[in-house]
Amino acid sequence: MDFQQTTTRTIANTKMESQDGSAVTTRTTVTTKSVASSAPKPMSPFAKFRQLDKQNSLSSQSPPNSPKIPTPTTPSAAMGPMFKFTDPALNRRAATVKDQLLQWCQMKTKEYENVKIENFSTSWSDGMAFCALIHHFLPDAFDFSKLTPQQRRHNFTLAFRVADEKAGIAPLLDVDDMVAMRKPDWKCVFTYVQSIYRRFKNEI
Repeated sequence: MDFQQTTTRTIANTKMESQDGSAVTTRTTVTTKSVASSAPKPMSPFAKFRQLDKQNSLSSQSPPNSPKIPTPTTPSAAMGPMFKFTDPALNRRAATVKDQLLQWCQMKTKEYENVKIENFSTSWSDGMAFCALIHHFLPDAFDFSKLTPQQRRHNFTLAFRVADEKAGIAPLLDVDDMVAMRKPDWKCVFTYVQSIYRRFKNEI
């Protein structure tokens, strides 16, 4: 972190002549300071998601006399039009895009051991669900049978790397953040899973 402080002192002497004819010298000192602020720290993906959600919430609070413009405050509202599930069973059982995406994940991972997807938070906390979802579409990328829930960092790293390198899915989640949290922010997980869905939605 760079922090610089500069101090400049200027001293000016002025000679004046008093009424009785004697010389009087006055001294003026001026001190100025300039401080260069340090560069901001890079924000983690979790912090970015929280900031975006806060900005959306604030922007939706418009003045009383101004026209109201609907601003989506949740991923399901913001990304809803991009998700149209054609499976009649999914459309009947799930009322919202969030529920439909959750059921899509459940269908793609139902045969995987140590994977039980019930939400977009704790169900993804050990990385197994991410690995199972990616492995379903890229079965030759790694051996899922060798993975265990205890190796959380390895699971997150593997899933995000394979998704990025093999499928072009940007790693929106940070491995360190996921390892540090036993209950991940569901909005962050939901947004990343949407990316996986958009990439593989036309594949079985």
